[in-house]
Amino acid sequence: MAFSPRARVLAAALLLGLCCGIGLPAAAAAGRIDEGLEVTWGDGRGSVSPDGQVLTLSLDRTSGSGFRSRDTYLFARADVQIKLVPNNSAGTVTTFYFISEGPWDVHDEVDLEFLGNVSGQPYTLHTNVFAGGNGGKEQQFHLWFDPTADFHTYSIEWTQQHILVLVDGTPIREFKNHADRGVAYPSTQRMRLFGSLWDAEDWATQGGRVKTDWTQAPFAAQYRNFTAADASSSSSSSAAAGGYGQEMDAAAQQAMKWARDNYMVYDYCADGKRFPQGVPPECSMP
Repeated sequence: MAFSPRARVLAAALLLGLCCGIGLPAAAAAGRIDEGLEVTWGDGRGSVSPDGQVLTLSLDRTSGSGFRSRDTYLFARADVQIKLVPNNSAGTVTTFYFISEGPWDVHDEVDLEFLGNVSGQPYTLHTNVFAGGNGGKEQQFHLWFDPTADFHTYSIEWTQQHILVLVDGTPIREFKNHADRGVAYPSTQRMRLFGSLWDAEDWATQGGRVKTDWTQAPFAAQYRNFTAADASSSSSSSAAAGGYGQEMDAAAQQAMKWARDNYMVYDYCADGKRFPQGVPPECSMP
């Protein structure tokens, strides 16, 4: 039987999960999602289903909407399942991110931003890390599945050793703590988790060349199965939360290489035009 290229990609992703011990989407979490998350803006555009399992954010021409976690964290593993805006989502951005709540000029942040697309084109997952108010560490990926057809699990593991971004349990990005070598790392400010759906047509899709089609509004994204586990005490707490702790094993590193080789579309560490005098020092640190 012949398989389509898409089927082969999905099979490869599944094999990575099976052979490498990489997690598949989490089973339904107990309790209500609003026990951990609260809608904070949108004037009714954000809502929780009557059974408490799904949080929906919507966006129209007037406003988007958003939520935040009820707790703050100093190192944590956070997982959530998201079904992104379907069809023509150009101009929209769906987010899930850690951010500190202190002064903006010294804030810490770990971003996952899903940039909308014209129907039939892939979503772009935009990631970034800020420490002490300084960011500029963007990496972008296309996803190897249709993120609008079903829920998929997106995870941020933030420990004293590293920041790890995972998609359906497959690591796609690692930012290591090299503070001892002069590279700023988020390690002193507590952060809260946020999510939002908003209009960013001036930059989100093809650098702002494709604008939001408001005849498609209202746009909607759904979140479910949110969990956040403290990882502040040691690597063992991260491992208990389903994370990697101090470092990834060989199988996880191989899985990340597969994702980056096939689906990374931008890496600040490879942008010689942006950094003509040389890329930032962490780019050459193992």
